[in-house]
Amino acid sequence: MKKIIKLSFLALLITVSFTVIAQEKLLSLKDVNWMNPGIYPGSLRNLQWMGKSDNFSYIANKSIVKANVNTEKRDTILRLNDINNQITKIGGEEIKNFPSIKWLDNNVFIFRNKNFLYSYNLSSKRLKLLNKYAENAENIEIEDHNFKIAYTIKNNLFIAIDGYQVQVTNDTNKWIVNGQSVHRDEFGITKGIFWSPKGNLLAFYRMDETMVTDYPIVDITTRIAKVKYIKYPMAGMTSHQVTVGVYNPQTKNTIFLKTGEPAEQYLTCVTWGPEEKYIYIAVLNRNQNHLKLNKYDAATGNFIKTLFEEKNDKYVEPEHPLYFLKTKPNQFIWFSKRDGYNHLYLYNTNGKLIKKLNRGNWEVTKFIGFGKNDKNIFLSSTKESPLDKDIYSVNLKTLRIKKISNVNGTHKALLSNNKNYIIDIYSNTKITREYTLLTTKGEKLQKLLPDKDPLKDYKLGKMSIFKIKNNEGINLYCRLIKPIDFDSLKKYPVFLYVYGGPHAQLITNSWLGGAGLFLNYMAEKGYIVFTLDNRGSAHRGLKFEQAIFRNLGTVEVEDQMKGVEYLKSLKYVDTTRIGVDGWSYGGFMTISMMLKNPGVFKVACAGGPVIDWKYYEVMYGERYMDTPQDNPEGYKNASLLNYVDNLKGKLLIIHGTSDPTVMWQNSLMFIKTCIEHNKQLDYFVYPGQKHNVRGKERIHLYQKIINYFNDYL
Repeated sequence: MKKIIKLSFLALLITVSFTVIAQEKLLSLKDVNWMNPGIYPGSLRNLQWMGKSDNFSYIANKSIVKANVNTEKRDTILRLNDINNQITKIGGEEIKNFPSIKWLDNNVFIFRNKNFLYSYNLSSKRLKLLNKYAENAENIEIEDHNFKIAYTIKNNLFIAIDGYQVQVTNDTNKWIVNGQSVHRDEFGITKGIFWSPKGNLLAFYRMDETMVTDYPIVDITTRIAKVKYIKYPMAGMTSHQVTVGVYNPQTKNTIFLKTGEPAEQYLTCVTWGPEEKYIYIAVLNRNQNHLKLNKYDAATGNFIKTLFEEKNDKYVEPEHPLYFLKTKPNQFIWFSKRDGYNHLYLYNTNGKLIKKLNRGNWEVTKFIGFGKNDKNIFLSSTKESPLDKDIYSVNLKTLRIKKISNVNGTHKALLSNNKNYIIDIYSNTKITREYTLLTTKGEKLQKLLPDKDPLKDYKLGKMSIFKIKNNEGINLYCRLIKPIDFDSLKKYPVFLYVYGGPHAQLITNSWLGGAGLFLNYMAEKGYIVFTLDNRGSAHRGLKFEQAIFRNLGTVEVEDQMKGVEYLKSLKYVDTTRIGVDGWSYGGFMTISMMLKNPGVFKVACAGGPVIDWKYYEVMYGERYMDTPQDNPEGYKNASLLNYVDNLKGKLLIIHGTSDPTVMWQNSLMFIKTCIEHNKQLDYFVYPGQKHNVRGKERIHLYQKIINYFNDYL
């Protein structure tokens, strides 16, 4: 018996020793910048369903791997060499890495190589050249019926038909832009080209920027620096004007939808009706508080009718297209926050509200798709928790909602084309990334890719997520990462990371709690790392989001200071060594927190900060602040130039000199004002970098921030 106990103790000792050794690795700046492939979570590249079959595929080892829902067996069905052998026979160029593919049916897929579009038939083992387009093409959109390809070259729109290039627009003024995203990518806009459902017609954005003020961006890479002008409509100033064109490849005619006056309005949610006769557009006024969902005739451009209107005393923000039912093509699903939370509504094309599909103090975050015969819809939502994005089904008749995902967390769903299965890709604070195959009823069939923590050998600080209450009694989510080898008897400095603006949620039930690697790196360096999602951030409902309206930098700072109050209550926090860091809106928040609470923060680092909102663009700026003319007091209170006298402590500001989002002028004006008030600060620029510092320069950026906190905190 004693021998067994000794052996068991020895085994335990070996296990503990191995665990200690295994977790001795530390993060490097290359790790933090994702330059080490070994720390990426597991993934299945180009994972998708094969037509309407029960098969799905992914790319691995320069091959297509096929799998089936009924077996865990995996078959390699096509290798890169098989494709290259056929491409070279027809004069094409060899492919070095297996390209991303798109299945058209159970056996045929298409892919692009260089400026050529190919198809491959698994049954006949035949490769076919479908189309070619210009080598300098951008914004490429392919229709899947006749394989016409729409794209842009500079500011004009083109179509490739059977290898021949057709120029759709011919605007010689470079400030008239066709086929690209508009309104500075606000309102859910990500592209400017929209093929009709059967590929017979092409809708596109046309943006006239000629009336917008030129803004200079200086390129210092030439001996004599050059000025490049962009169009940047600042809050309260003249904005660009957008229309939607419809091109018919058969007649070669273009008509423009009669979206009416005033010209300074926003056109979004562009959606083709299933029959290709009508186009639906959400037309939003410049004040962004009155939306009309309009129907237009795609053949004449004539306005047909307004289906419904939405108004809000603060703002309306349409971000999603219409989702049409196949069994009832005169009905569609619409996203709206009209009841205070992002929910779904079922309408018909006459504008009649058929029913509201869900209700409650939670948000629908994504429409996944329709079930069989449109009996159900699938969506992701925050129903369980604002930190989660779980998968649900909703019965369109009974409105019964059912949770499909088995584990709480952040989920992405791939619904099969036959509507029988879902591939669930998810993570949470305990699971790095896992792929699971489910039925659409939520039954688990198999684990496609088990979780494998790429950081299991690394020494990480302990992370916790919790809630505190603000001055209004509202719960605020917080995340805290303790230093490695944490000792509760010691006192630690604080690295407070902040964003704080709309559309962002830093704390989630996902891998690392949404913290990423840089914050863990700072914990590795001996800091208590703290983050709080204040009022104004995403997925907490409209009231929570709109609390910042017309007064940016007020309630957000108030909430963040409740976080600081909590930190000061912790015995292991050195209250004399609290620092704050943030970028973009987070840069604005960093400086706001420092200047409005002088003496609290010993060190601060602000990247690409908005300093005065009158220097920010129309779409985002006016949504949350109105115009400087209409809200002078709000702009005055938010301008950090008015608080420079309060600067106390070490402040570093970082900016990219070619930033087209937050203009360099912002931080330069802050420096100028500091000089006028005899206030010292530190400043660093990245020549030629835009709003996000990327590549090797990003390692330099991380080191710059680390050095600053190490030196002064």
